Amino acid sequence: MDSIQLNRQAALPAAKKKGITGSTIKIIAIVSMLIDHVGAGILGRYLMTSGFMGAMTTGDLNTVMQWLTENGTLYYTYTVMRMIGRLGFPIFCFLLVEGFQRTHDAKKYALRLGIFALVSEIPFDLCFKGKIVDLSYQNVFFTLFLGLLTMIAFDWIARKEWAAGDKLNKAVKIIFSAAALAVGAGVAHFMKTDYAATGVLCIMALYVFRKKKPLQIAAGCVAFLWEVTAPLAFIPIGFYNGERGLKMKYFFYAFYPVHLLLIWLVSVLLGLGWVAVA
Repeated sequence: MDSIQLNRQAALPAAKKKGITGSTIKIIAIVSMLIDHVGAGILGRYLMTSGFMGAMTTGDLNTVMQWLTENGTLYYTYTVMRMIGRLGFPIFCFLLVEGFQRTHDAKKYALRLGIFALVSEIPFDLCFKGKIVDLSYQNVFFTLFLGLLTMIAFDWIARKEWAAGDKLNKAVKIIFSAAALAVGAGVAHFMKTDYAATGVLCIMALYVFRKKKPLQIAAGCVAFLWEVTAPLAFIPIGFYNGERGLKMKYFFYAFYPVHLLLIWLVSVLLGLGWVAVA
């Protein structure tokens, strides 16, 4: 009788963990990003053609207030959409750290990110610059790619024995890790990637504190304080239960360039396709 009960218990599905899965917070990030990019890629173009830059650069309060009186709805809608969009990047950084810890092949992971960074660049340039190629600003996949390479470097440095003696070995690891961080952030700055060096530093803040969730969340909130609403992203991250959820690894990779291209095509239909957002 005991063996029958044990067999029945073994056949029962494992109880689901409380909280939300990785796919759920990824969907939150994707929706946030979509709202942000619609605001930037469409409403941002209307701002550029409504005299926004001219009014804001005059330095004359009366001119600015007059412009806001005439275009307030457009401006505040745009602002709210961009603030909602700030939730996306911290979540993608967190998921990148999670993905690196779980991947069986970091090289393939990096290769995949690098390929999609290249694939996404033309849609990104069209969406925000109205040009097929624009080297003044690169898409966020490049930032994530550089963040991943920096994590790979940190992991390799941590696993390697560099010198005899614990203290000297730790000192060498700290120096090499700092150098790896400087290179990763420096390349992002030089390439002018989305979020640039700051983005790589934020990724690494989440990586360094990855083993203790409360510290990781605290570090993330501090790291993203420079964007007012970004720390709110750590509310869903706090409820993450460590489970993958729906299999949507390639959905985000495909969604990123496709939605950028669609936003640009909508702006073309509106007669604004070749207007640069900034």
